[in-house]
Amino acid sequence: MSTEENRKLVTDIFEQMAAGNTRALSDAMAEDFRWVFPGNWSWSGTWGPRETALKGLLRPLMAQFTGYRSEADFVLADGDRVVVQARGYATTHRGDPYHQTYCYIFRIADGRITEVIEHCDTALVERLLDQPVR
Repeated sequence: MSTEENRKLVTDIFEQMAAGNTRALSDAMAEDFRWVFPGNWSWSGTWGPRETALKGLLRPLMAQFTGYRSEADFVLADGDRVVVQARGYATTHRGDPYHQTYCYIFRIADGRITEVIEHCDTALVERLLDQPVR
């Protein structure tokens, strides 16, 4: 796919997530997908392939929120890489507001997302969310 096709794929996903459709991202994942949290904190590491990322990371994470949505501030693309700065809005089941800022680096192959590298406010995550079970 071209740079513009990759950019459109990710832009469309974020438009759907802004409307509350969190499945838009998982529906676009390749089978060999992986989610990477760089750094040295409780969520650091690599989650993959697709089913492992969904069952071990994303579903337990989303289960901690009510009404999660995410909006892209901007989307930049170069070849198979798409970078998104985004904001997330939710409330935890404990009643805490969860307003997060993200920088995602997506890798796209054949119209599917094969990798997401996520940078976020790790202090917010540590303060408000339950740690993932590994």
